[in-house]
Amino acid sequence: MKEEIPTLSRGLRAVAKYIVDHPSDFGLDPIRETARKASVSTYTIVRLAERFGFSGYDEMREPFRQALVSASVSTEKPAWIESLRETGELGAVQADASLSSMANVERSLEAQNPEQLDRVVSLLLDAPNVYLTAARASYGIAYYLHYVGRMALPSLHLIPRHMNSPIDDLESASVGDAMIAITATPYSRETIEACTFARSKGLKLIMISDSEIVSPEVRADETLTASMLSTYHFGCYAGVMALVETLIALLVARGGEAAKERIRSYEQLRSESHAYWEARKKR
Repeated sequence: MKEEIPTLSRGLRAVAKYIVDHPSDFGLDPIRETARKASVSTYTIVRLAERFGFSGYDEMREPFRQALVSASVSTEKPAWIESLRETGELGAVQADASLSSMANVERSLEAQNPEQLDRVVSLLLDAPNVYLTAARASYGIAYYLHYVGRMALPSLHLIPRHMNSPIDDLESASVGDAMIAITATPYSRETIEACTFARSKGLKLIMISDSEIVSPEVRADETLTASMLSTYHFGCYAGVMALVETLIALLVARGGEAAKERIRSYEQLRSESHAYWEARKKR
């Protein structure tokens, strides 16, 4: 289905992307609920089923229902969650948000394939230059990845610099370089255009996103996905942050003694420049 998405019409593409992004919901929901969540008609879903050789919705959904038997996540609710609900309306909101964040972290970490992460780390360490880009809410995650990750990966460059377009900073990039792009629904135009430009220059592309299908026009070499479901309007970045922390840990481990020495050097520099606040000693 992922391979066929670029060839589908807009309506069929929307359904296919929804199924890829939410396989558990698709395995459980009736056709009308799937149509509502995917913002399409039930007829469009039936057309997609026929396109892939199924007799109808139920037959297309059956493999996903079977997968739920082994793939479903069961998380016990901690006692403190229930105690929050007893404090009132805001306590209930806090409890739901806490459960959502914990579930996102668990799903995101469980979904990571060790072999894929090994490929990603090798790709990053082998590249002469690694560009890192994101926009809007995702920029905060990119900034943190750059701030900490450059100690293990000194070739890491956060773009855009000086409020430019990321494409400006990619002009000097060349074959052999790599780029990490972080974006989530709704996907940033600047980020997608930067990905397209990077691919045209022969860069390896690593996507960190909430979906394996970001844009039919962009094919990443590797896509790391994180769950971003939330109880409010915007996506929850707890799972993305957990994924980034894992990536940093792997880079530090593969970086060996050289990475550890750079970390020590950074810490010494910060100490000597009084980067961290310390309480004044009383006379």
